[in-house]
Amino acid sequence: MNAFKGTGVALVTPFHDDLSIDFDSLRKLIDHVVSGGVDYLVVLGTTGESATLTSAEKKQVLKACLDYNAGRVPVMLGIGGNNTHALVNEIKKTDFYGVASLLSVSPYYNKPSQEGIIAHYTALADVSPVPMVLYNIPGRTMSNMSSATTLQLSHHPNIVGMKEASGNLEQCMQIAAAMPKDFLLLSGDDLLTRPIMSIGGSGVISVMANAFPEEFKVITHGSDEDALQTVFSLLEMNSLMYQEGNPVGIKNLLFHQGIIKSDQVRLPMLKASQALSSKIKAANQN
Repeated sequence: MNAFKGTGVALVTPFHDDLSIDFDSLRKLIDHVVSGGVDYLVVLGTTGESATLTSAEKKQVLKACLDYNAGRVPVMLGIGGNNTHALVNEIKKTDFYGVASLLSVSPYYNKPSQEGIIAHYTALADVSPVPMVLYNIPGRTMSNMSSATTLQLSHHPNIVGMKEASGNLEQCMQIAAAMPKDFLLLSGDDLLTRPIMSIGGSGVISVMANAFPEEFKVITHGSDEDALQTVFSLLEMNSLMYQEGNPVGIKNLLFHQGIIKSDQVRLPMLKASQALSSKIKAANQN
């Protein structure tokens, strides 16, 4: 799984003002991040607003991403939710041609036990035709995957990594200390990328890399000094990205950069307020 070391970018799904998918902007975004040096694409993750896309739209977005990428970098596909049976069926029905790995967020809202999380992921990994990466983000799922749960799942032959967005470095260290040698510990927090790499992590699945692929190439592949200075340069922008929810901030930033034509998001999210948009525009010009 060397393909998923370094920087993966959690691609946004650009929309027109009428909320239809803007495939021209998607092509421009993919060219931007690939030419900027990202190591792989993550398509239809939570940052891609997969929860508000129809099944037909998901197929269209995946096909477009594969076509526009044209094999330049590997592709990881997001399929996640809180209905295990439905996800098993979705995985079975999905065409994984051109897809190298599957990313699946821990079940949200239900707040399952650790045993339930293990059973959930085991069911998905058993049917996935490609290796699977776990995703722990308790700030949104309201259910933390413990290090013991991650380590137990790490021994499943089809589970190859964990995107860790708990923000808990001690928990990350517990995983790193005992995980299989070839298991991927990936940061789910942009600013914690280098600290997680310093304890044995392999890189990041990043939101801000949509806008700053070259900077994240430095963060994941550059010297300690260069990486640190680059992270410091993104502190102000990172604080703005999540004030009104994700991907509200990153879409607004991409709009100001001229990479996408509209910063529209789908309900229940709202596009960036004028106040936030002004702050993001100013930070981008600094």
